[in-house]
Parts: sequence; structure tokens; C-alpha cells
Amino acid sequence: MIEPLTACNARRTQQVFGHSCNRLRALQPEHPRVYAVAAMAEQGKRRWWKLSDGLQEGRIDLMFRRHAAEMISADTAADVVATALIHAIVGRVAALLVAEGAAWDPGLENLWVHNDNDGGIDWAGLSDTTIRVIDGDRRAGEPGVVVLPCEQAMSVWLAHRCVASLSLVQHGLARCSGLNARRFWSLVGESIVGAATYVPDLARTDSVAGARRGQGLMTALEDRGLPIRRSTCLVR
Repeated sequence: MIEPLTACNARRTQQVFGHSCNRLRALQPEHPRVYAVAAMAEQGKRRWWKLSDGLQEGRIDLMFRRHAAEMISADTAADVVATALIHAIVGRVAALLVAEGAAWDPGLENLWVHNDNDGGIDWAGLSDTTIRVIDGDRRAGEPGVVVLPCEQAMSVWLAHRCVASLSLVQHGLARCSGLNARRFWSLVGESIVGAATYVPDLARTDSVAGARRGQGLMTALEDRGLPIRRSTCLVR
């Protein structure tokens, strides 16, 4: 029996995404969900919530209140919740960017978050698993792949897609915890620096290229007026 073309195309579309996620899972084999994301088409909805609904449904407020009840200070709880949500939005995709020069869409309407039994974040998911690559990448032309002309275009596009998601989280945390904007955006910078510093070593890829890509994303976010830099530099 010949399978329908749509089913065949759906499987081929998942191949590039699946390969990239397998590589991200292998970065920390003991904790395979640290960097990878899930295809929501393959997941049930238990303990998953869509990021775009997180503020309206009180998800961010609930996370903060749970952590604040267990920690020595509300400021520490706010930092912990912010760091987890920032990693879900930009830290994971930055890992793929620095390792492979590729990215999925971390946009507000595309990203899902998964809570563990304790209410923390242990996974993220995507409605649309299309992967963006840079012109000349061997994956260009494969189903589920969109080609961007250069690294700068990738950084600008990725920053644009991240900002709405990050801004929703920042406003939500400011409302429920008082976390100020400068502190939040500095945590975003730390997340990108962390990926650019550690992922190339874990993935055994070019650390210079990884630092350059991380720097490009930092610059693209800074060009949008976001205070993400301290004195940290990615030049290696």
C-alpha cells in the first residue's frame, strides 16, 4: 500500500528537526531535555501550556508564588522563574544557533512550556517545527527548512521572534514579583552568553563560530534597545 503523499511529507519535514533535537539531547545525555524541544504534534497536552496564554491564565504568577513560598526571598524566586522561562524561549534556540547555525521559531504563538511535578519548567515545545538555516547549509531544500541569506539575517530574524515572547514574560514577572526590566534583560544576555560559551564544547563544534553567532544575536537584541549587556564579551 502506498502511503498518502501528505503523510510522507510530514515525516520528511520532521527529519531535519528531529536530527537537530537528537543532537541537542546528546549535549547532556543524563538530562536530555535541557536544550531540546518537542514537536507538539507528538505530545499530549498534560502539563503543557502555550506561552501566549501564560499571562492571561496566571501561569507565570503561579510559578512565582510557588517558588517564593520555598525560597529565602522573593527576589531570588523571581530570578529563578525568569531564568527558566528565558531558557525556554532563547537559551534553547541559542544552543542550536551556536552549534549548527540554525534556529526554530521561538515566537509567542509557536512556543509551549512543560511543567514538571513541582511546577518548574523541564521542557519546551513547538507548534511549527520549521528550521531556519543559512544560505549554503547542506539542509537547504529539505522539507521543513527555510533558508535565510546570512548570519546577520538569522540574528535579526531570531531577535525579532524572541522579543514578543520575552516581553510577555518580563511584563508578567514585573507585575507579580516586581522584577525590574534591566535585571530581566541582563538575564537574557546571560542565557545567550552561557549557550555561546558552553554548547560548542559540549557539541564539539567550532567555538569561534559559536561565539560569533552568539555575539550576533546579542547585537540584534541590543539594536532593538534592550539592555542585555553587562561587561561580558563573547570574543574568544
